[in-house]
Amino acid sequence: MGELSFLDNGIILVYFLLVLGIGLYYSIKKDQDTKDYFLAGRNLGWFTIGISIFATNISSEHFVGLAGSGAKRGIAVGQFEWMAVFILFLLGYFLAPMYIKSGVYTVPEFLEKRFDRKSRLYLTSVSILAYIITKVSITLFAGGLILHEILDWDIYTSTLIMVLLTGIYTVAGGLRAVVHAQIFQTVLVLSGALLVTFFGLHQVGGLHGLTSKLPADYFTMFKPSSDPDFPWTGILFGAPIIGFWYWCTDQYIVQRIFAARSLTDARKGTILTAVLKISPVFIFVLPGLIAVALFPGAKGDQAFPFLLTSHLLPVGIKGLVIAGIFAAIMSSLASVFNSTSALFTMDYYKLINPSASERKLVLVGRLATTIMVVSAILWVPLIKFISSEIYIYLQSVQAYIGPPIAAVFILGLTIKKINSSGAIWGLAVGGVFGMMRLILEMMVKNGYINNSIISWFAGINYLHFAVLLFGISSFTMLLVSHLFSVPIYNSVDYKKV
Repeated sequence: MGELSFLDNGIILVYFLLVLGIGLYYSIKKDQDTKDYFLAGRNLGWFTIGISIFATNISSEHFVGLAGSGAKRGIAVGQFEWMAVFILFLLGYFLAPMYIKSGVYTVPEFLEKRFDRKSRLYLTSVSILAYIITKVSITLFAGGLILHEILDWDIYTSTLIMVLLTGIYTVAGGLRAVVHAQIFQTVLVLSGALLVTFFGLHQVGGLHGLTSKLPADYFTMFKPSSDPDFPWTGILFGAPIIGFWYWCTDQYIVQRIFAARSLTDARKGTILTAVLKISPVFIFVLPGLIAVALFPGAKGDQAFPFLLTSHLLPVGIKGLVIAGIFAAIMSSLASVFNSTSALFTMDYYKLINPSASERKLVLVGRLATTIMVVSAILWVPLIKFISSEIYIYLQSVQAYIGPPIAAVFILGLTIKKINSSGAIWGLAVGGVFGMMRLILEMMVKNGYINNSIISWFAGINYLHFAVLLFGISSFTMLLVSHLFSVPIYNSVDYKKV
């Protein structure tokens, strides 16, 4: 492949064989029902939960996007990673008890227990849409970008190959196959990223050499409130809102909590993930700084590919790093495929066909993955219209999707008077404002709209907009709940958990 040595190619081939072997082994162990296929039999231990959440989160956009943002702006982008440490404790010690006690399969199903079915269906629809325009599309694009730069593969060819290889064991084995493959994949991801950092620091002359070659601003974590990407006000108030949605209410992550053997395992698992989330600043952001210090032309998303295509990594090590990139891509894709299947099957199909057999539900879940894959591939060409930096794009789109959902959960679990009418209106109004912002931003950036008021609205920093959107959704919920008081449908007594 490309300019890789025989040893490098051999290492990559061995990775593919091993991960497929692990995935398929756990796919054929026994017949599967929905509990086994979507929740691994609700028997995951703390170590597997912690590793799986981390592997689900870490993907190609971390290799490309975090390094790219680091090369352009320095370590400030790492605040998103460290913010997750605190929010994961919130997941483990506040939300996990309620999730596990409820006995649900999906987050929207939990929302129905607190409110009603309309809220459940809305959240399911928004979640699947969010997976298409953020998680899957970004993972495929960033992975395709790396493979194009290193191996000269066409981006579309790369995405198709990655989807095919991932789909083989994901479709067959469900969550059990996914999480066991992720243990092996996480070792490769961490090893590969650590090796890039080690060889990069050695080449640049250590931390002292790195700091001497870059402006002091690169090592400033907090930026002014007027900063276009990382204003301290946005980081302090907006990033936690996005983080709460992602880590505490997104099926993509929370599905591992539903699958926990016990509450203790769920809590210990989130602690392990929190510890692991300290590392991305050092193994993903720092290589971006190293890249721009060694190669001044390595800007933005090209920073990490610059490191891999240079002579920085010796023979054998380069193959291991590339295998780690494949592992990151495939682990995240497998997670989102299985989560989407769970949402579609349990929140759509089973509601329409309540008498469907377990075997048929599992089959529907497998077929749902195919639709997801096709939709994601079609979205890939549109990504660059939003931002030239992949990680910033990911965070900005999440800022338009997540705040209304975060508001519904935070207010719904803390204010008993919030009712189903308030919830659905809060979700709908927030969703409309978020989608409006996304569309207007694309149109303004591409020169289709020049109106000053619209341009101002579309130009509000995405983190500040997240705070605004959270406020709009919260106000809507409080107002509607007050005006249209109805009995609360609350089969989960969260006050007593």
